[in-house]
Amino acid sequence: MASFSHLLFLSLLFHAALIIKCDDEEDNLLQGINQYRAGLNLTSLTKSDRAECLASEVADQFKNQPCTNTTGANTVPGTEPRIPNFPNLLTKCHLNVTTTRDGQILPACVPNLDPTLVLSNFTKSLYSGYLNDTKFSGVGIESEDNWIVVVLTTSTPEGNYSPGTNDNNDDDNGAGGLSPIGAAVLLLVGLFMLM
Repeated sequence: MASFSHLLFLSLLFHAALIIKCDDEEDNLLQGINQYRAGLNLTSLTKSDRAECLASEVADQFKNQPCTNTTGANTVPGTEPRIPNFPNLLTKCHLNVTTTRDGQILPACVPNLDPTLVLSNFTKSLYSGYLNDTKFSGVGIESEDNWIVVVLTTSTPEGNYSPGTNDNNDDDNGAGGLSPIGAAVLLLVGLFMLM
C-alpha cells in the first residue's frame, strides 16, 4: 500500500510539473511585456485573476480556429475574430460588461506559440498601441493550442474587472480563485497527510 501511495504521489508531482510548464508561455510573455513597458518608462502590468479567467475562456473559444492572415495581431481593425457567447464568458468569470468596458482583449495566433514570435505579435504590431497606453495596469494571459490571449485591465471602475453582480452565480463553490497549480499542491499536501 505504501508503494502505491508513493507511486501516486510521484505521478501527481509529475503532472503538477506539466501544469507549471504550461504556465511558462504566459509567464514568459508577461515578463517580456513588462520589460517592453519598462523600456518605455511605463509601470509593469500586474496579474489579474479575473482577466486571466476571461483570457482562458476566450482562448478556449479560439483554440480550434486555424492561424490565417486575418487572425491575431496583424488583423485589420474591424475584421478580428468574433468572440462567441461573450456574455456567457463574462458570467463564467463573475464579470459584467460595466467592469470590463475599458479593458482590452488581444488574441493572437502563433504556430507552436514560439516565444519570440508571440512577444513580437504584441510589441511589434497594432497591439503595441495598447501596451504603450498608461491607462492599462493589469493583465491576464492564457493560451490554448496556437492561440494566446492577453486581457488588459485598467484601474477605473469601468475596466478593473472587479466581480460583477450576476443573478445566476448560485453555482459558485468558493473555489473559483484556486489555480490548477494551487489545486495540485492542495491535493499533494492532502495525500501526504494520508501517508
